[in-house]
Amino acid sequence: MQIASQKMVKIHYTLKDDSGTVIDSSIDGEPLEYMQGVGSLIPGLERQLEGHEEGEKLSVTVAPNEAYGEYEESLIQKVPKSQFDPALKLEEGQLLQADTVNGSITVRVKKIDDDSVTLDSNHELAGKTLHFDVEIVGVREPTELELNQYSMNDACSCGGGCSGCSGSCSTCGGSCGELDEDDL
Repeated sequence: MQIASQKMVKIHYTLKDDSGTVIDSSIDGEPLEYMQGVGSLIPGLERQLEGHEEGEKLSVTVAPNEAYGEYEESLIQKVPKSQFDPALKLEEGQLLQADTVNGSITVRVKKIDDDSVTLDSNHELAGKTLHFDVEIVGVREPTELELNQYSMNDACSCGGGCSGCSGSCSTCGGSCGELDEDDL
């Protein structure tokens, strides 16, 4: 059976960056299972898997515009330290959840100064070309429960609300909005 819209697909994958460094892999664990055509995967990977069959192995390269988007300087904001709970121990690289008018987003602490904290709400893979080695482990028809589950999550094409996009709804066509100081 070929990978097509609304088919359940199981894949093993290894994700690498341009230098060949492994970013993520399912090889030592369970294969990733998803429904094709509902935006569960980044668009470029899903598009390139379309039409392939169980048992195939392929290498796929996905440009930033079909993955997590280009890196956007506008998604970096300097926020006064006074906006944070004084009990919160801030560290560079730390991930925080920020509530915005459009929902919760993930931000990374980029820099800490005496009076301010620089936050980056770009996805950590934004602006990067991604290289996948994929083995298609299975392709099957979805169960009725799976069909219902995926149709209920179509508010954002990433399979859920904006929080399902890891704070980068530009990849699913949604808009998480901008971070306001009041959201921290």
